[in-house]
Amino acid sequence: MKRTIYLVRHGSHGEVGHVLSGRSEVALNAQGKAEAEALAHRLASVPIASIHSSPRKRTRETAAAIAACHASEVRIAEALDEIDFGRFAGRGFAELAGDPDWRHWNAERATARCPEGETMAEASARAMAYIKSLPPGQAPALCVSHCDVIRGLVAQTLNLGFDGIFAFDCDPASLTTLEFEGSVPRLVALNERVPIGCG
Repeated sequence: MKRTIYLVRHGSHGEVGHVLSGRSEVALNAQGKAEAEALAHRLASVPIASIHSSPRKRTRETAAAIAACHASEVRIAEALDEIDFGRFAGRGFAELAGDPDWRHWNAERATARCPEGETMAEASARAMAYIKSLPPGQAPALCVSHCDVIRGLVAQTLNLGFDGIFAFDCDPASLTTLEFEGSVPRLVALNERVPIGCG
């Protein structure tokens, strides 16, 4: 039986592109809320049986906008949480650029570990295990997560290896679609965006 999984990155917030937010509770900014609403309207007529979210505030807010159009509850899933960036979390990207551990992490995502945090493989494995475990009755399922978690899932699906995650983008409030035939995923769509005002 085929199961469709929609992967959504949370909308924009004030730290996007400036700070490695990690597992902080930063909220969506005005742009992020508008992005979430546009995506919600785009998905309003799409069948969705269940909605799942990372515990972070920015993902919960994005999921809530979509859930409102489907009169659905949002299930919080620890497995969809942001990567545990350890000592990198909360630091600005300009500062991180001078950190050799950060350069090592980005150069060797397949093997490197965030200091006091996770590897890409660990983060992707927990997220993939979760979406594979969703029963047929909860599909099509929509899962709101984070940039590198979604890119890790796509890399696994395409057998790219985690060093290949920078070959494609995962923008705020973007939609990526996987289809499972049994336990085998297939990429259907990548990084789809809905322009604000066009939802």
